[in-house]
Amino acid sequence: MLRQRVIVRTLGVATAVALAATACGPQKTEPAGSASRVPSASAAGSTPESSPSTDNKPAEASPSPSASQSASPSASPSPTVKAIMANGDESEQVRELQARLKQLKYMTVAPTGFYGSKTTAAVKSFQTKNGLTASGAVDDATWKKIQSVSKKPSADELRPPTVNEVDAPDPRCMTGRVMCISKESRTLAWMIDGKVVSTMDVRFGSENTPTREGVFNVGWKAKEWTSTIYHTPMPYAMFFSGGQAVHYSADFAARGYAGASHGCVNVRDKAKLSKLFDDVQVGDKVVVYW
Repeated sequence: MLRQRVIVRTLGVATAVALAATACGPQKTEPAGSASRVPSASAAGSTPESSPSTDNKPAEASPSPSASQSASPSASPSPTVKAIMANGDESEQVRELQARLKQLKYMTVAPTGFYGSKTTAAVKSFQTKNGLTASGAVDDATWKKIQSVSKKPSADELRPPTVNEVDAPDPRCMTGRVMCISKESRTLAWMIDGKVVSTMDVRFGSENTPTREGVFNVGWKAKEWTSTIYHTPMPYAMFFSGGQAVHYSADFAARGYAGASHGCVNVRDKAKLSKLFDDVQVGDKVVVYW
C-alpha cells in the first residue's frame, strides 16, 4: 500500500510539470485570483467556453437514470402558453431577440443565436417589468412587446466585431500606431492616431505566468512560429516583451476563457489577426493595461 501511494504521488508531480511546460501555449486551468481575471475551468461548468459575455451552446449531457425514473407517467401537464423561443433553441430569430434585449439593457452580452441561461434570465426580467408571465420563454405576447419597444437590429448589432465590449482606450494609446490591449475588457484595439481600426477578443497569462503590463514596442514578427521552449504553435506572432507576443491560439478559439496562456496575448479570430499581422510594423507601440 505504501509503495502504491508513492507511485501515485510521483505520477501527480510528473503530470503537474508536464502541464506547466507550455509557455505561451494553452494552460488547462486557471488558478483562482488570477491577475489576468481569467475564470477557472471549474467555474465554467455550464458552457464550453465559460465566457461571461456569451450564451454559448452547452455540451450535451446524458440524463441520469434516477431523474428519468422519478418522473411520474401519470402526472398531467399544466396548461402553458406556446413558446416561440425558449431555452435550448438556436436560430437567427434568437440572435435578433438577444440583440433587441441588448438594446433595452436587459443583456450586456453579444448575440450568439443560442438561447441559454443568460437569455432566459433577461427575458424573465423583461416579462416581470412589463406585466407579462415571467416564464423566461418568449411567447407571442412577449415577442410583440419586445419588438414594439426596440428597433430592428443592425448587422453590427447582430454580429459585433468582438464578443467582449471594448474598453475605453488608455491615454497612452491615443498617439501613433498602437496595439491597445485592455486586461479589464479582454480586448485588443488596433489604433492609429487615436482612431480604432479593428478590435478583437484576447486572453492572457495565469496568475503564475502573468502577461506583463506597460508600454512596449513590437520587436519582431513571425507568421509561422513554434515555441522553442515548449514546442507549441504561435502563428502570427508579434513579440513585444521577451518571449511574450500577441499571437493566434487554436486553444483559445476552441475553449475560450476556460484556459489561459503562459504570458502571451492570445487571439482567437485568426482572420482578423492575419490582417492585423500584415498591418503592424516592427517598432509599433504595444500598451497592456488594466
